[in-house]
Amino acid sequence: MVTETESAQGGVQTEADASGEKGLGREVTNEDNNEEVVPEKQGPMAELVRSAGSPPAIDDVVEGPVIAVGRARVFVDLHPFGTGIIYGREYLSARETLKNVNIGDTIAAKVIGADNPEGYIELSLREARQALIWGEAETALQKKTVFELPITDANKGGLIIMWNSLQGFLPASQLSPANYPRVPDGDKDKIFAELKKMVGQKLEVMIITANPKEQKLIFSEKGAGTSERSTLIEKYHVGDTLEGIVTGATDFGIFVKLEEGLEGLVHISEMDWALVENPKTRYKAGEQVKVKVIEIKDDKISLSIKALVDDPWTMAAAKYHKDQKVDAVIIKYNKHGALASIEEGVAGLVHVSEFAGEEDLRAKLELGKVYPFTITFFEPKDRRMTLKPVA
Repeated sequence: MVTETESAQGGVQTEADASGEKGLGREVTNEDNNEEVVPEKQGPMAELVRSAGSPPAIDDVVEGPVIAVGRARVFVDLHPFGTGIIYGREYLSARETLKNVNIGDTIAAKVIGADNPEGYIELSLREARQALIWGEAETALQKKTVFELPITDANKGGLIIMWNSLQGFLPASQLSPANYPRVPDGDKDKIFAELKKMVGQKLEVMIITANPKEQKLIFSEKGAGTSERSTLIEKYHVGDTLEGIVTGATDFGIFVKLEEGLEGLVHISEMDWALVENPKTRYKAGEQVKVKVIEIKDDKISLSIKALVDDPWTMAAAKYHKDQKVDAVIIKYNKHGALASIEEGVAGLVHVSEFAGEEDLRAKLELGKVYPFTITFFEPKDRRMTLKPVA
């Protein structure tokens, strides 16, 4: 056992233990001549033992007993590989914790240097704590652990959450339908104002991304606290036709309340067989709609409006064919050219290569106008068609 005695100069000395083996204790200092005694290095035999295994590598988290506490430094036994040291900036960053450390206490630290000039393995208590926390985050991610955490701040993209001293982010898109900001025109400033109102509130969330290298911790409210929701969903099945109330419209679709406490999403791609540019112009909050359940997954219900209407491409298959001349209305420009609809829900691409360039295409094909075309490719099963302007 290592014991300490006060030296005549007021320093702290380490006495040998009962076995006669020299221990490492608190370093001896002499304030008059500024001398400092540090733990003795291990001899050749210890070096042989040290080389026998795999020594700790950079970024490894190691654990060992404290064998000496000195002035702005702490020594840790990492037997059989040597002695670790916490000093300098790493000591200062963890001094509040280290001031309560005593000889014999076991501490965990992260290896930040293996080639110390004095032969010690450099350690960081602060980085070890961070590494352990990120390890806990990864475990929580795998186990889908639910936390009830307060919202500490908000920005235009979502909410800020603190967890175990780490700052995390909850994107607005990962809020549950009940908490997603519903503003009439989708104005980002208004959404931000709604998000700010949530600061201080507690939400049940799960970790969905834990990346220590990028210091990225992402949360989601979707799927958290699902016990009550799961009970509500049990009565619904894929294929059910239901009536619901629109509770809000976003850029990616509309939310529909099926009953108190349960909403489903109609994605923009499931709203109509025809092109939908802006869901907010199609439906308003409070409007009653008929929907079909197309998927139930992870306690979320996906709905469709267009699934209740016959696929227009099925009927188009019997009416149109390749090389046929048709009239079509220009409904949208995109990076490849323009989309032209030959009837509601059946549209094809007019490629920009048919023109001198994008400017020429837009000058010759105006939105909302009807032009004659020839069908150059037609696959109704895949809902694909290309058109060429009639010369």
